[in-house]
Amino acid sequence: MRLSTRARYGLRLMMDLGLHEGKRPVLLKDIAREERISEKYLGQIIIPLKSHGLVATRRGSRGGYVLGRPSAEIRIGEIVDALEGDLGLQDATGEQAVAEGPGELVSRDFWEGLGRAMRLYLDSQTLQDLVTRLKSIRKEPAQDAHYVI
Repeated sequence: MRLSTRARYGLRLMMDLGLHEGKRPVLLKDIAREERISEKYLGQIIIPLKSHGLVATRRGSRGGYVLGRPSAEIRIGEIVDALEGDLGLQDATGEQAVAEGPGELVSRDFWEGLGRAMRLYLDSQTLQDLVTRLKSIRKEPAQDAHYVI
């Protein structure tokens, strides 16, 4: 399974906002520059994030974007859902056809199980979890750094 660039870039946008949580609002152009993503594309991505309450706007001379809720309360699954819609691997309506064969039953159960596992993983991670990892990576010195005295 492959997520679209909307979800991947949207997650990066949200992590950038998470890095600034509790600080000043962030301008979209600053996120675009930091993440090396088109500002125009981020402008399209932020719309569903705002409509789902994940991002809020602050107006005025010191305005910009902030998280709609604390990062610890935002599940990665919510971000993906806002940008991709339902990630269900198979449309399981709960109705079983009378002529459904064993192969179809086993196959459907497999895909539904995989979908549940993906959902559990996405919902087990918060935005704060990813921001914490990002902060720790940014603090680590480069492994290939050479110091000359």
